[in-house]
Amino acid sequence: MFGKRAVLVGVMTTALVAGAAAVASATGGSGETKILIARGQSDHSFGIQQRKDNDVQTNHNMFAQGGSSGWHSHPGPVVLVIQAGELTVYSEPIGGGECSVHRFTAGQVFIERPEDEQNVVNTGTGTADLAVTFFNVPHGGDIRIDQPAPDNCPG
Repeated sequence: MFGKRAVLVGVMTTALVAGAAAVASATGGSGETKILIARGQSDHSFGIQQRKDNDVQTNHNMFAQGGSSGWHSHPGPVVLVIQAGELTVYSEPIGGGECSVHRFTAGQVFIERPEDEQNVVNTGTGTADLAVTFFNVPHGGDIRIDQPAPDNCPG
C-alpha cells in the first residue's frame, strides 16, 4: 500500500511533467509587431472598472517646456506613464477641497480620478512625453471636461 507521502509525490511529479509538456508544446507568434509606447513603475496598487459600451482611448501626449493642460477633469479614470521630462500635477476635488501638488518624472505612473480636477504643468527643462490611457469615455465622446481654475490651487 502506498503511503500518503508517496501518493503526494506521484501527483506532484505528474503535474510537473504535464506542465512541462504544455510549455514545450506552446507555439510562438508570427506576423506580429510590438511597439512599446511607455513603461513605468507604479508606487501604489490600483484597479479600474471599465463600464460596458464605454470607450478606452490611449494617447501619446507631449508638453513643451512650460506647457500645461489647463484645468480639467475626465469622465473616468486616466493612467499616465511618463516617458521623458518632469510634470507637476495640481489637483483638487471637483467643487472645492484641499489642493494637492505632486511632481512626476520619467518612469513614473500616476492616475487622474474622475472626481478630481487637475492641471498638469511641464516644470522640467525640456519636452515632457507621456502615454495616457483614458477609461470609461462615453462611446464617441470627449476624454476631457474643461473646468474653471480653482481659487485655492496655484496650478
